[in-house]
Amino acid sequence: MINTTLCYIEKDGKYLMLHRVKKVNDLNQDKWIGIGGKFEDKESPEECMLREAYEETGLTLIKPEYRGILTFVSNKWPTEYIHLFYADKFTGELTQCDEGNLEWVPINDIYSLPLWQGDKIFLKLIEERVPFFSLKLQYEGEALINAVLNGEKIV
Repeated sequence: MINTTLCYIEKDGKYLMLHRVKKVNDLNQDKWIGIGGKFEDKESPEECMLREAYEETGLTLIKPEYRGILTFVSNKWPTEYIHLFYADKFTGELTQCDEGNLEWVPINDIYSLPLWQGDKIFLKLIEERVPFFSLKLQYEGEALINAVLNGEKIV
């Protein structure tokens, strides 16, 4: 079981997206995702998110919103609890990321990028400002076979 963070940073109607093309044996290889990463010992979700955001982007997030918890279940990868954040305030200048290419993508264009199927579900929940939620996403390979939102099956 792994604990990670994931954040979608918005500016001018665009999300900062990471095209994962630089790491070897990457579960997210060639996918577009938000920024984030694994917890270090003794970190809270907020501390992890702030550290990962700075390490991957050079940006210091100001009051990121903790939006939900994602349970990622796969027949190929260990179960992952992903603490989901949203931010639209930050300081600093964007830097290069050693895990992929960072790009500001218009929110409406994101859905046509190579994403995990379940990402489309929680991205809509973020856009719709749904209060804190729990979303379980179960995959076989890259196929989403089950999705449960706040205890109710939706896929």
